[in-house]
Amino acid sequence: MSGAVPLTRTGARELPGSGRTAVVTGASSGIGAATAARLAAEGFDVVLGARRLDRLEELAASIGGRALQLDVTDAGSVEAFAAALDRVDVLVNNAGGAFDANPVAEADLDSWARTYEVNVLGTVRLTKALLPALIASGAGDVLFVGSTAGLTTYENGSSYTAAKHGEHALAGALRLELVGEPVRVIEVAPGMVHTEEFSLNRLGSADQADAVYRGVREPLVAEDVADCIAWALTRPHHVNVDLLVVRPRAQAAQHKVHREGG
Repeated sequence: MSGAVPLTRTGARELPGSGRTAVVTGASSGIGAATAARLAAEGFDVVLGARRLDRLEELAASIGGRALQLDVTDAGSVEAFAAALDRVDVLVNNAGGAFDANPVAEADLDSWARTYEVNVLGTVRLTKALLPALIASGAGDVLFVGSTAGLTTYENGSSYTAAKHGEHALAGALRLELVGEPVRVIEVAPGMVHTEEFSLNRLGSADQADAVYRGVREPLVAEDVADCIAWALTRPHHVNVDLLVVRPRAQAAQHKVHREGG
């Protein structure tokens, strides 16, 4: 399979995702919404899943996708979502989030449970439900939107780093288990990404959320991560991007961030 873009019978260039159906979770905002839009632009038939159906439907209408309500923490919701799909070629496991910034000594176990439910158990729940269809497609992709927090730890982020380490381990185990099957397992691990909700959900105030990015020249935005996801998914299917770590140039490592004027 070459890297050339095939032509249709009319002579137009065929888009890389033509004829393939991609499911994107957490698609009502941030990286999920940007990924859904980007994959639609690449020719995929996109199914958008998230809890906020009103936001999903608005985005789906603008990109020509299909909106289905989905709560990955609810087994019945996942079952209904999977039953509504005729085919699945790509699953982008994006639903997730961080909900506190407490040290271990002050751990909120309800927050820990919520973080694990969304980032780990919800991801397992939906992946398990869609794996038969992904294998049956003959050229399936499971892509995990992880985090650099899944590759290292930092203080006051234990619930999120532990959950993202779990998701990273899940991706690695699944890749081993599916060797020989026609399914790629891809992980994209972003560093500092400025989105509308992530830090706000974690820290609880707009001032604290804004402070995370203050002085950082050009942090990543959702569209940057969507670009990486689309690139990985549109490689020839024998090419597996096991792990793609992407950070803004200003962030050399989890704790090494250049801030201007500081």
